[in-house]
Amino acid sequence: MSNALDKLKALWRLLKSSVSPAFIMLMCASFIMWYILKLQYTYTTDYAVLVNIEGEHLRVPCVIEGKGTNLLAYRVHMHKEIKIPLTDLKYSIASEQNEATGEVVDSIIIDPHSIQSAISVRFSDIKVISVGDVPQLSIADLQSIKGNKH
Repeated sequence: MSNALDKLKALWRLLKSSVSPAFIMLMCASFIMWYILKLQYTYTTDYAVLVNIEGEHLRVPCVIEGKGTNLLAYRVHMHKEIKIPLTDLKYSIASEQNEATGEVVDSIIIDPHSIQSAISVRFSDIKVISVGDVPQLSIADLQSIKGNKH
């Protein structure tokens, strides 16, 4: 870290002796103005949305589209989870047998279109284009969370 800082200081001294400080200031100002202008365009990007469904925390991969300022604001300031009740989603229940224990495990499979529309409603300035693989919810986990609330 110290070595990199020394190199940066040496570079600054070299620039200061050979380039005008006014040029460096104007160069920085032009970069900032260019960046601000670029944020007005519409961009499409991948974003993992944190979702809380009945106390179960999921990370849902999405492809979102919006203005650069809105996308930057959501990436910087949006570290909160979106709470979605299970009643707002379409889902099916699947039963699988655990090969190791022989137990039958029930899980909830959420319809990707319903979770996409539920996330879209909660993002006002950003359009959710598609949703990736939505993890399954274990019914046992949901029942234990509901049991802890009462």
